[in-house]
Amino acid sequence: MNSTADTLLALAREMCARRLSVGTAGNVSLRTAEGFLITPSGMAPETCRAADMVAMRLDGSADGRHAPSSEWRMHRDLYAARPDTGAILHAHAPFATALACHRRDIPPFHYMIARFGGDSVRCAGYATFGTQALSDATVAALAGRSACLMANHGMLVVAPSADTLMFVLAPPGSKLTFDLGLIPGVFIGAFLAAALSGELKLQGWHGGQSMRRY
Repeated sequence: MNSTADTLLALAREMCARRLSVGTAGNVSLRTAEGFLITPSGMAPETCRAADMVAMRLDGSADGRHAPSSEWRMHRDLYAARPDTGAILHAHAPFATALACHRRDIPPFHYMIARFGGDSVRCAGYATFGTQALSDATVAALAGRSACLMANHGMLVVAPSADTLMFVLAPPGSKLTFDLGLIPGVFIGAFLAAALSGELKLQGWHGGQSMRRY
């Protein structure tokens, strides 16, 4: 377990280093033979140790010195529904969250959208954090996809392994990877493309109008 816990902690710290989430926000998990290992609730990765990671089984039971992330249901249900998934990251990346607050899918404005499994990145319907309803909405939005937005909340990505997730968290500029937050221009592009086309209407501003007062 120690090796897996060390890897999970490294992923959580990298999530914060990349500013995908800050403080205690966001959560990461890795599949294990018994179920999965997930980051603890209410603890910032920089203050955690590997021993703080929480072991869970697919029946929802947990072992560890701390409570699991409040979003454990979402992780549990995704591992149960997707045998090919070995790692999950949920974060509040600023650009992704801004788009998620509009409750819109990201359209195929850029070829990199296809890397997430389809012609869009879906936005899961809104539900309160930590609930079964949110888990259900997220699992549905990820059907045939490897990433989704979460309405008025953030984003989530699944990967086959920790190594793949580490690649996804590679420093900007090394690869065009994990555009859901690491490459802000992708989200700015999606936002402006929708706004300028008139499809996205913002309070006080529609596509083509002046933004000087902002």
